[in-house]
This record gives sequence, C-alpha cells and structure tokens, in this order.
Amino acid sequence: MAKWIMVVDDDVANLQMAGTILSKHNMRVTALKSGQALLTYVKENGAPDLILLDIMMPEMDGFETLSALRVLEKEKGLGETPVIFLTADESTGTESKGFEVGVSDFIRKPFNPEVLLRRIDNVISMQKEMNSLKNEASIDKLTGFLNKAATNSKLSQVCLMGLGALMMIDLDSFKLVNDLYGHEMGDKVLISFANIVRETLPKGSSFGRIGGDEFVAFSAGTQEESEVAELTQRMNVKLVESAKEMMGEDMNIPLGCSVGAIFIPKHGNDYTTLLKQADKCLYVVKKNGKHGYSVYSSDLITDADAAQEMNLRSISEILSERNITDVALQLDMEAFTHVYRFANRFFIRNNINSCKVLFTLAKPLGLPEEDYRNSCDDFGNQIRENLRKSDMLTRTRYNQYYVIITDIREEFVDKVLHNIMDSWENNRPVSPIITYEKEYVRNDGDLFLERSIATIAVVDDDEMVLTAAKAALAEYGVKVETFLGGEKFMEYVNTVERVPDLILLDVKMTGMSGFDVLRSIKEIGGDIARVPVIFLTGETDDGTEIEGLQMGALDFIKKPLIAEVLRVRVNHILELSVLRKRYRGKQK
Repeated sequence: MAKWIMVVDDDVANLQMAGTILSKHNMRVTALKSGQALLTYVKENGAPDLILLDIMMPEMDGFETLSALRVLEKEKGLGETPVIFLTADESTGTESKGFEVGVSDFIRKPFNPEVLLRRIDNVISMQKEMNSLKNEASIDKLTGFLNKAATNSKLSQVCLMGLGALMMIDLDSFKLVNDLYGHEMGDKVLISFANIVRETLPKGSSFGRIGGDEFVAFSAGTQEESEVAELTQRMNVKLVESAKEMMGEDMNIPLGCSVGAIFIPKHGNDYTTLLKQADKCLYVVKKNGKHGYSVYSSDLITDADAAQEMNLRSISEILSERNITDVALQLDMEAFTHVYRFANRFFIRNNINSCKVLFTLAKPLGLPEEDYRNSCDDFGNQIRENLRKSDMLTRTRYNQYYVIITDIREEFVDKVLHNIMDSWENNRPVSPIITYEKEYVRNDGDLFLERSIATIAVVDDDEMVLTAAKAALAEYGVKVETFLGGEKFMEYVNTVERVPDLILLDVKMTGMSGFDVLRSIKEIGGDIARVPVIFLTGETDDGTEIEGLQMGALDFIKKPLIAEVLRVRVNHILELSVLRKRYRGKQK
C-alpha cells in the first residue's frame, strides 16, 4: 500500500516540489496551505502515515498546529501521527523545542530530494516498529485480548466517551478443567472462550484479560438488560459446545461464564468506579447459581451487604483524612521508607512524574542555637502547608527535609519551591540559610528507568569531542563508552557480549572512517548490526548525509556538538532502542 504523506506549507512552490518528489516515488500526497486546513482535513478524512509541516506559517505556525493536532487526535481516538518539521531556521532553540513537543524529525529547506525521501522512510519505519513493539507489550499472548495494564488504559478512555456496557466476565468451574484435563487443555479453553467473546459481542467492542480466567469487556452500544441476557446465554451455549468438541461429549464439568454488567454513561464514565460496580454484580451472580448475569442498579445491594458496607464505612471514616487540613503527608523515616517504595512502584506503573527535593537549613552567624532549631521545626510546617495532600515529606536530620512532589510537570517545580521559600522569608527577618537540591523523575512507562542503564557508544578521533559528548550524555543519565577512533571501537565490538543501545559515530576519522565502521558492523550481523547509528559530522554537503542515510543511519548531528541538541536527538532515537531491548528481550 502506498504511503500517505500530507504536506502543509503556505508556500505553493514548496508544496509543488514536495508533491512532485513524493509522487514520483509512488507516495500518495495531500497538499494543504495552512494549519487550519490540516486540522479540518484530518477531522473529516482521518490521519495520514506522516505529516511534513512547515514551522513558519501565518495565522497558525507549526508548533500551534502540532499542539492542536494532538488534541484532535485524542478527541477522535487516533494514534499520534509522526510529524517532520520543514524549516529554514538553523537555531538550536527551534530544534530543541520541536523535539520536546513531540516532532519526529527536522528537514532543512530548501530540501534535497534524496534526504527528504530517506528521512521520511526512517521516520515511518521507526514509528511502525515502535507501534508494533508497544502492541506486543499490551497484548495477552494466549488470548489476543489486551493484558491487564493495557486494559486499564484502553477502557478508561473508552468509558469516558463510549455508549455501551462494561462487563466483568468470569469462567465458572474452570479450575476443574486444569485439574482433570491438564493446563494445556485449560489454555485451549481460554483461547476458545476469547474467540467466543470476540465473536459474540457487538462490533466495536473492546476486550481485556485481567486474570487467569477473568475478563473484562466493553460491549459497544449495549444499553438494555435484555441484550446482556442474550449475550450471556449465547456465550454460555457456545462455550459448552466448544468444550465438548475439545474434551468429548462425555465432558461433565459445569463449565460456563458469569457476567456482571453496568451501563455507560447511565451509571457514569469513570472506569475504576464502573469496574467495582460490575464486580459487585458478578459477585451476585456467583452467589446465586452461576452461568448467568446481573445488571447494576442502585437497589442491587442486599440488607446483608448494606450492613457489611456500613461496617467498612465506619472503619474507613476512622482511617480517613477528612478532618485533616489540606497539607502534605509528613512521616518519620521508618514509615516514609515503606511509603516511598510503594509510591515509586505506583508512579512507574501509572506513568506519574515526580520531583525529589532535599532542603537543608544552615545556621547563620548571630542566630542563637535555640532559635535555629525552632526555625528548623517551623520550616517543616511551612513545607507541609505549601504542598498538597498528595505530596509527602520526612525529616532526615534536624535541619534537613526530604520531599516528594507528585504528579507535577517539570516547568512548574521551581514555582512551587519559590512559593515555599518566598512565604518563609517574608515571615522571618532573621532565619537559617536554606538551600535545596532537586531531581525530576520522569516515568514515561518504565522507559526512564531502563534508559538510566542504557549504554551509548561514542566513536571519534577527537578527544575533545569525546569529552564533550560524554559530559552532555552523562548528565542525561545514560552510561557512555568512548572510543578514540574506529579501530578501537571494532576491538570493543569483537570482544564484548553486550552491544551498546546506540552508536554515535564520527564520519571523518583517520584510519577507519565512520562509513567503514558502519559497513563492518553490518557485515558482522547479529545484535550489533541492529543498533541504531547517528553520525557526527562537520560536513555541510548533502552528499555526506545522503550516503549515511542510504547505509542505514537514522540521523546526523552537526559538529561542533551542542549539548542540548545532542540530548534531544539522542532521546528521540534511544526510545526505540530501549523498546526493542525490553520487548524483544522478553520473547527470547
């Protein structure tokens, strides 16, 4: 199928040139003259494989267009379309900002046809591989349904906008299949049942496996109890028929499925709340004979259940924070240690960013010891009052406070810390000298943690370049191995078991050139041949870039190196390498 490329530029000559180049290479091209035209087109016709987007346009520039596009994609339930910025701007700031907002690459104008084609091909190939890897990570390999983590993410979105029924589905007496016929037969039953659910529920439904024989599904458009009853009956009939085909007509296990359902949006849109209510309905079915269904209603809870809930509610009232003011949670070191470990796991699992801060209070000359210690006590209260209930802190020493600020964007951290400092200083004519260290922690999936143990190999025959690259990347949090020349790097490649996650390779080197090194590692094959390569070069001609891209390099970075540009370009490509290692490594 031809690649579909959308070109957005207010310059007709650029549109014509790009259209001619891409069309000659069997690509479908849609040319648009403004950011608003792009948004309207995508809204009405869907998204292409890739967008070439000019930065400098009147009314709505490339950055504004990209931001609006991402909002539109979320509203329509579309994946993020890869975007390449077209620009004549050579400034570092533009490039850094572009990568920060999610652009896939930059192509300089006027563009060289070969460079244009190679970079488009690289971006689309990388995007497809990343989508494939992420898809593999989100699918339960036995049933083909979403796994538990992906189910929570997908159905949270579906429930916000969907019309249908959330259904908890549990297999009845499934354990007997494993006990009597073995786990291999049990897997066959699970696979068969997944197919039955997929075939039975309406088109447009979503499915997830959240436990061994526990499933959850969004049944699209289902709004009546009679529909739930019919779906449940059909699943039970088909399951027994399938089981007898696999285990024989004399199979007498009371196999079946029970369903707890709740309607959306009639009873809300919050997935977590809806799932709990559907689970209550499932429990009702399990207590009353199985192989049936129960649909949520406000009077579903029995008197016995109500009594139990009142007991639970009473305990919850005692444990709750309803009488505590809206301040951060302060714990002693022992309690904080347990909460901190739990919080870290929670942040990673739910992709929540945080910031660690260590405040230290030093005693100035002339401040009495007693006043100093009292001030240290008061500063802890000041921190608590300026933070939220979701934040937490502990006192590591009498003059130090360790703080975790949760779910915060990096650009807002300094504002929060300045508020604490300003409100403190305004109340104290003489006070301890306060300093702080901070560390922002991104939890983009668990890529951030895996990136911290990623290895980047930098190959150059200039020691100053190696030193500059190592300093910039070490600050970024990765392990950096440097090699003075291509020969040294090839010695490394031929002697180590673990290959690097990314290679930065100088083009012009004495002895082996960068192109020679890349040819050599391609000839070796195996894992080293699959490592992404970025060329470092002081060359400005298109010929060098074209040759490198033809050989399989993913990018070029101009020398002299600028730390900010180096980090954003490395970050952009390192994500793919980390995904490869994480997901493909699990398959070995």
